[in-house]
Amino acid sequence: MWTKIQAMMEGHPERLRVVRILLENGLGLRGNEVYLNDIEVPIVRIAKSAGVDRRTVDETIRMVETNPELRSLFSNLRSAGLSLKGVAKQLGLGVVEIIVEDPHKAGIIAGASQLFSELGISIRQALVDDPELTPEPKLVLIGDKAVPGEIIPKLLKIHGVTRVSVY
Repeated sequence: MWTKIQAMMEGHPERLRVVRILLENGLGLRGNEVYLNDIEVPIVRIAKSAGVDRRTVDETIRMVETNPELRSLFSNLRSAGLSLKGVAKQLGLGVVEIIVEDPHKAGIIAGASQLFSELGISIRQALVDDPELTPEPKLVLIGDKAVPGEIIPKLLKIHGVTRVSVY
């Protein structure tokens, strides 16, 4: 889907930035309005976040509305909700970000979960970017305690994992 969106927005990089902001934040479109679930988000705030003017956001919304597939996607898009990533340190939680060469490869979450389990770390939250909607998808695992650095080489041994960051 991301490839289709890029093709549709070709020649309009500022509109592509707007679409990316919408997707990354789970912002849906209903008519000419932007929503975070049931909360209306001012278009001027989207423009500021994307580094464009309000008219660009309006043009992007009109462009999405003219494409039935994108209209359906954005009219049903909702935020996945709370992420503990930003408050993990304050809560004493550990965070691991995993980047893979092929996000469609099966077994990556299972392998990472197994390593967490072996270290006695319970996974409080798993956040996975959709590879069809995110240009650089990643897996974020948040454990119930700090994650030791010794997990990095073990995670890198999981077939397909190319980069690991531990916070």
